[in-house]
Amino acid sequence: MKKLLSILLALLMIFSLVGCSGKTEPEPTEEGEGSVLNLWTWNVEFWGFLEKYYADEVIDEYTLKKGDVTIKRTTYPSDNMAYQDALDAALLNQESAAADDKVDMFLAEADYIIKYTNSSATMDVSTIGVTDFSNTYKYTVEAASDANGVVKGVSFQCCPAALIYRRSIAKEVLGTDDPAEVQAALDTWEKFDAVAATAKEKGYYMVATPLDTYRVFSNNTTSAWVVDGKLNIDPAIQDWMDQAEKYMAEGYAPFASGIWDAEKTDQMYATGTSMCFFGPAWYFNFCMGNAQDPDKGCYGDWAICKGPQAHFWGGTWMLAATGTDNPTMVADIMNTFINDEEVCSKLVSEEAQFSNNQKVNNKFAADASYGNDFLGGQNDTAIFAELAKDIKFQNITPYDQGCNEGLQQYFREFLNGTVDKETAIKNFKDHMHEVYPSISVD
Repeated sequence: MKKLLSILLALLMIFSLVGCSGKTEPEPTEEGEGSVLNLWTWNVEFWGFLEKYYADEVIDEYTLKKGDVTIKRTTYPSDNMAYQDALDAALLNQESAAADDKVDMFLAEADYIIKYTNSSATMDVSTIGVTDFSNTYKYTVEAASDANGVVKGVSFQCCPAALIYRRSIAKEVLGTDDPAEVQAALDTWEKFDAVAATAKEKGYYMVATPLDTYRVFSNNTTSAWVVDGKLNIDPAIQDWMDQAEKYMAEGYAPFASGIWDAEKTDQMYATGTSMCFFGPAWYFNFCMGNAQDPDKGCYGDWAICKGPQAHFWGGTWMLAATGTDNPTMVADIMNTFINDEEVCSKLVSEEAQFSNNQKVNNKFAADASYGNDFLGGQNDTAIFAELAKDIKFQNITPYDQGCNEGLQQYFREFLNGTVDKETAIKNFKDHMHEVYPSISVD
């Protein structure tokens, strides 16, 4: 019943959220704005940036103060779409909610952002004063726009992803840790697989888990997860499944853990024997804490290169909720994190982020004295600035989070020997039919 209710809520939101009453939203004015701004999130990454670079005062872990406005955080985990389910319910009640309880701004990921941008739950940010996108990356604006090109939000980051490798292991396997030479050795999947065999011979693993390469393949599909109402497994996804099966069979990965599991992240310690990981700039400081552990880590023993294929992974968008009673502050937050050069510069220099301000990023990319100590002094911003040129936001559906997480979850059962391959794929399809009954999985 809970799953059915969740599905109905999601469908209602997609087609008829809060705009169904026919009422016209009043023009936002600074006067009379709400005393509480409610921000919905699935983690604390952006909240931390608000705390450091926007708020005047920190009240507690869920509350900030900016001028006379209290900023409150509501957070649900993203796993199994718990965040979306809770957010959908709140947005359905937006019109009747008390002023201090209304959702003012919420965060969304690439995997499901179009579900919200193409609903009346979000508003045209130009109407509240967010109009300058001259320095943002094109795909981040496209991702936050509805089918008619109306921009509903902004991202504070751009997320080109790279191959992240251990320098010391690369020297053992390839004889070099130089990014240009490593890239030349790994610029196709055929070369990547060949080096995996070499790594095994020398006592190393190519990746900590076959799931680490998933986003590279899934971000280079030629078709969407759902086509004409039917579940569709793109050839690129099939290629990943074939590679994952091979890597487990050949011993090129130690196990088929989840990408966030401890046994995988333990491979980031100095004692780890896996050479390659994949991720954007946010991955360094948000996911590689073990590598930065002062006692057991290997800080500085890392570098990045493009790898076999260009791709991007994730990203966090701020969306303006229809019905917000704090439009001026919502706009101010958005403009701050895309156009305030001081704040964007701090995201790069202090947070190891790749900001959504091209002018700021290009400044760091061109600075010969700038380097990321975690990467042994390599100028990662210069690498990401080049990779960002290849980002394409395409073949996106509202079902992507469920499909991406579901396939990895059920295919892992095959990789770990729990079920055979045919059963794993059937279980995935059955799961998709349960979560999205409107989709044909046959």
